[in-house]
Amino acid sequence: MDADEHQDMDRYEPDTALTRLIRIPVRIVVLVVVLPVRMVWDLLAAGWHAFDRTLLRPLGRGLAWLADTLLLTPLAWLFTKVLTPLALAVTWLATAVFIWPWTGLWRYVVVPVAKYGVAVPVGWLYANLLTPLGHGAARLCGKAGRGVAWLVTTLVVAPAGGLWRHVLVPAARYGVAVPLVWLYGAVLTPVGRGTAWVLDRVWRGTAWVSGIVWRGAAWFFGGVWTALAAIGHGLWAAVTWLVLTLLVAPASWLYRRVLGPVGREIAEAAEVAWRIAGYLSRAVGRGIARLFRHLVGVPVAWAYRTVCTPVGHFVRDALWAPARRAAAEAGRAARSALATARETVRQARRDAWRALVGGTAGARSGEPLGVPARTLGSTTTVPSAAQASETSLLSEKLVKQG
Repeated sequence: MDADEHQDMDRYEPDTALTRLIRIPVRIVVLVVVLPVRMVWDLLAAGWHAFDRTLLRPLGRGLAWLADTLLLTPLAWLFTKVLTPLALAVTWLATAVFIWPWTGLWRYVVVPVAKYGVAVPVGWLYANLLTPLGHGAARLCGKAGRGVAWLVTTLVVAPAGGLWRHVLVPAARYGVAVPLVWLYGAVLTPVGRGTAWVLDRVWRGTAWVSGIVWRGAAWFFGGVWTALAAIGHGLWAAVTWLVLTLLVAPASWLYRRVLGPVGREIAEAAEVAWRIAGYLSRAVGRGIARLFRHLVGVPVAWAYRTVCTPVGHFVRDALWAPARRAAAEAGRAARSALATARETVRQARRDAWRALVGGTAGARSGEPLGVPARTLGSTTTVPSAAQASETSLLSEKLVKQG
């Protein structure tokens, strides 16, 4: 670096110069650190997308279908076909058992009984019996009441009024009220005024002395507080200056000149490195995909197209088709042989049955019909069989009994 470059570097501010000095190394280091992380991240993202696309989504759809089939549909059917009718039936039953009987009892029993068994008789009793009795009792009590009132007025009220007016009121006025008024005006009032004057003078003296003492104490403690406040203010200013000078200013300078530019450069370098690592990761992925295609996909496709397909066609045309035709012919031959054997057995059984029981050629083959039991007077005989005599039947019965 020559002198011109030094001069160009010196023209920048310190933070810009530091930024330009650390930009390229920081970006290189960050790219080296971020590139494996980005490649692993892209690999995990691709794996997650593939896993989600091939497993999670079909599994989710299957679980949703299974839940809908096994849970929602049966529950909906249960709610619609069972619970709703059951609830309606229970509601109707509860209404029929608990509401309708009480409603009918109230409407057709309690109300008529209360109306015609209680209210109407009570109204008639009140109107036709109690009201006349009340009126008569009122007239009788009115006359008796006037006599009693005259007796009470004459014997109690008039003497009590005279006693109150002519005895109690004069005694209370001249025996209690007048002496108390004289005592209050001639004795208690002068004594109270003198006592109030003395207490007022004492209070004023005490207040004057207390005021002097309070002002002196306030002046003293105010001076002490002012001195302490000045000392504390000076100490706080000194501590603040020391903290600002020794801690805040260096830390601010360090943050503004070193940490801020370095942090910004690291953040920008990380962003650029992440983007470049994405490009590199995508390029590496495409290269791996192309390499896999050329190393595996193309040979496999060529082998499938040039080897497996002709071999499969040869096997299909030369081996599988003849084998399938031979198997079909063998199956048809076996079915024909089985059908012939079944027909032969059926014909032999029909001939044997015809030889045993007889019958026309057009009679339907099958199981023999039940022959009715013979009796003594029966003439039913089996063709080509001799007729048994009655004595032979009797002898057979005797032999069985013996």
